[in-house]
Amino acid sequence: MNLIDRFLAVQLVIREKLQLVGITTFLLACKYEEVSVPVVEDLILIYDKAYARKEALEMEKLMVNALQFNMTVPTTYVFMRQFLKASQSDKKVDLVSFFFIELCLVEYAMLRFPPSMVAAAAVFTAQCTLGVSRK
Repeated sequence: MNLIDRFLAVQLVIREKLQLVGITTFLLACKYEEVSVPVVEDLILIYDKAYARKEALEMEKLMVNALQFNMTVPTTYVFMRQFLKASQSDKKVDLVSFFFIELCLVEYAMLRFPPSMVAAAAVFTAQCTLGVSRK
């Protein structure tokens, strides 16, 4: 969903093209995450031939340019892995840290903090809670 949200925030799209945005987002996500990427023609067939191959590829080019090739944004999870690795924590600290992160996910007020700060706070709070001494 992140790709769709960020694209629609910078690009006006008419209602008839929203499904094309969805198809293209799926294609981009597959190219970014998967080992084997679906063929564009297969996606068009799945979506009942609502769009032509050329339209899908043009939308892909428009989306990538509109997003300035920034396909991902850093998330709390990325920072958590780095901080936990740097702190050489045990499994218990890992689990408690992720528990604190999950508590933050349901709190709207936590959106004002950058993901790196939330992750650092979760690791530190987990260490304090479990009484883990810092070296």
